[in-house]
Amino acid sequence: MKRKTVNIVTLGCSKNEVDSELMQSILDKENFDYSENPMEADIIIVNTCGFIEAAKEESIDTILEMSKYKTVGNCKHLILAGCLAQRYSKELMDEMPEVDAIMGTGNIKDLNGILTGLQEKKRIIQSDDVNSLYIEGVKRIVTSPTSYVRISEGCDNLCTYCIIPSLRGKHRSRKIEDIVNEVVHLSNQGVKEVILIAQNTSDYGIDLYGDYSLHLLLDKLNKIEGIEFIRLLYLYPDNIDGKLIESMKRNSKVAHYLDIPLQHASDNVLKLMNRRTTNKAIRETILNLRREIPDIVIRTTFIVGFPGETEEDFRELYSFIEEIEFDKLGVFTYSKEENTPAYSMDNQIDEDVKEDRRDKLMELQKSISERLMSRKVGKDYKVMVEELAENGLYTGRSFMDSPEIDGVIYFKSSENLEIGDIVTVKTTEYLEYDLLGELAYESGK
Repeated sequence: MKRKTVNIVTLGCSKNEVDSELMQSILDKENFDYSENPMEADIIIVNTCGFIEAAKEESIDTILEMSKYKTVGNCKHLILAGCLAQRYSKELMDEMPEVDAIMGTGNIKDLNGILTGLQEKKRIIQSDDVNSLYIEGVKRIVTSPTSYVRISEGCDNLCTYCIIPSLRGKHRSRKIEDIVNEVVHLSNQGVKEVILIAQNTSDYGIDLYGDYSLHLLLDKLNKIEGIEFIRLLYLYPDNIDGKLIESMKRNSKVAHYLDIPLQHASDNVLKLMNRRTTNKAIRETILNLRREIPDIVIRTTFIVGFPGETEEDFRELYSFIEEIEFDKLGVFTYSKEENTPAYSMDNQIDEDVKEDRRDKLMELQKSISERLMSRKVGKDYKVMVEELAENGLYTGRSFMDSPEIDGVIYFKSSENLEIGDIVTVKTTEYLEYDLLGELAYESGK
């Protein structure tokens, strides 16, 4: 078989980014080359997102855009992967003749077989294995000092608004030793920050070890040479316990940063969402975190306009945010997704009401963020260099900021720094979501 060139376009969340890296790494190198340029690719894979309506629209637009390379480029075959492909495999194949193959979220392991099958000019659907295990032992190809590491797959929470369990399967943790081996490999490639992700990272290990085991994983990862930061995303508040907090305190590489998607603060709405927590329990968790780890940075997300959310529920959420003062916060309007319990709930909210509620919360958070950022001026932070802008101006991130979703620190340096360098920056000014500064030893300190 003549060697073919493959290009992968990645949409959606960090989990898809990991999947794309896995696909690139398991590609049969004897028969396929990888290219970053879709124009020269014989085969284009679109790794889609299908979580909410906006993501679905972006995926469809991208599929249509990539299909044009069948006319203006070398593309002979277009493959869809990811959540949209899993969710609507038959519909996409029936309605989009541009598509040659569908690969479900659990079928990445079948990539080379699918690629080979396409050479026989037949359309392929393989989306039958959402509960497959993570592909272990693959040497992921990374080009950044920051890398996401998926510690488990799937979810058992069954929130009424969420389609993920049917797209990604039941909760399945990876073994500690497999994750450690992967992070060692990443460190050997120059990775300095690993970001642990899952549908719910605080559930890690319960299925394998009979107990919540994220703290044990952190103990092991903290010992790996070359890794400077270990960051935790997507922890449901239910199982943030004393063992995890103590592990964060004793392991110096674990960033004092947690992404905890709370979704709401009204007990009425939390119950409708089938969230396994309450306003009181959330408050206790946050207060405990701040008491035990005084410099903890907490990021969260909320959904407004959920079916049945009253004005009173919204006012409670607004007051909660006003009182707690989250360091980082995002707000989504409820997206009505078919095949979820919330889809057919009574008291659906008008779109203009949803958007108004979202805007009010984001305006509130803007003022909170500006106030919190002002308190950081004059402090020193360990920063990883991410980008050189111009005239000696760099951007970087401290433990307080996760890539792409949070802010950055802009700082000046007379030195020539490299991407991934770790430096100490003294902050001098603040913006609404970002900080400005200069190298500590150039600041006259």
